[in-house]
Amino acid sequence: DCCQSGFNYLELKIGCAANDPVADLRAAKEELPIFCGALASTPRGKGVGAMQYERIMPAANELVFRLLSTLIVLAATLAIIPFAFGELRAEPSDVTGIETGEDAFVFSGWQGPSMTVWTYVPPSVDRQTAPVTFIMHGARRDPERYRRQWIDKADKGGFIILAPEFSRDDFPRAQGYNLGGTIDLQTGEWRDEALWSFSAIEPIFDEVVERLGGSQLRYTIYGHSAGSQFVHRFLFFKPDARVKRYLAANAGWYTFADLETDFPFGLGGLPIGEEDLRAALAKDVVLLLGDQDSDPEHTLLNRSDGAMLQGPHRFARGQAFFEQAQTIAAENGWQFGWSLRVVEGVAHSNGGMAAGAYDLIE
Repeated sequence: DCCQSGFNYLELKIGCAANDPVADLRAAKEELPIFCGALASTPRGKGVGAMQYERIMPAANELVFRLLSTLIVLAATLAIIPFAFGELRAEPSDVTGIETGEDAFVFSGWQGPSMTVWTYVPPSVDRQTAPVTFIMHGARRDPERYRRQWIDKADKGGFIILAPEFSRDDFPRAQGYNLGGTIDLQTGEWRDEALWSFSAIEPIFDEVVERLGGSQLRYTIYGHSAGSQFVHRFLFFKPDARVKRYLAANAGWYTFADLETDFPFGLGGLPIGEEDLRAALAKDVVLLLGDQDSDPEHTLLNRSDGAMLQGPHRFARGQAFFEQAQTIAAENGWQFGWSLRVVEGVAHSNGGMAAGAYDLIE
């Protein structure tokens, strides 16, 4: 039991993130139908339970006492909710702009489901020209945490953060997010491209630039873990995206730059030819790997046959992905624009990788 917030898990099947047990409890609640602990019977946002008091006030003052009791219960509720569930969620902005500092808005300018985009604009930047960076969350679908871990980096680097929320309800399972929503979960058929998760990124960028009153023409896209899977596949599926630099950190498994191996482990079966592959290998891609992300028994590690062929753990798989792409480019005499950065002392941690990556955002 790695949770140290006073709650217990029942047969917890997901990994705990260091120093963030409450966030893991929230993720566990979504994965498990039952868990034990202080909040087992308390819906989010409701009271903390009936509080029993002895009647100590005269009958004439009973109404006043009830009012005071209600206020006490309300105060206790407000005190425990942030502890139990992490920071309270900000309400999406209902204004047309984006506030300096932390803000959010609901994006609906595409054919897919509406989604919240969590933003951060450093007070010191010129919002009309500052670099714009997408921060793609992992499998826990927690963009607020990802944004929070990048805020001090944005202050130092002078860039604007966009963290779109691809919820489990609207973008279910790995097919809905990691694989870009390209495949229908029910039929296994390819979906309309307008509904792909990948297809939300470009119109989000356009709306943000409009809200900022900005002149930005390109953006950086960073992802960690499942977000890294999204980013490196976005490279192949959206070749005309206005991406300045792709930053893919600690993916659990990859779609290799291999036209012979079938998707999703390669590009086989996709409408991608040699010229498309050549263009993808020439783009500015930085593969980010934590040298301690090497646990072959990690709870969330994909152990399917196709994934295991890529290596025993994330660090090995990332190296294999990079080396295979580099080899394909060399064998064909193609330009190779990718680079590999190993972040020492970091395991499977978005915050740790952010510290080793923020200087790459220009």
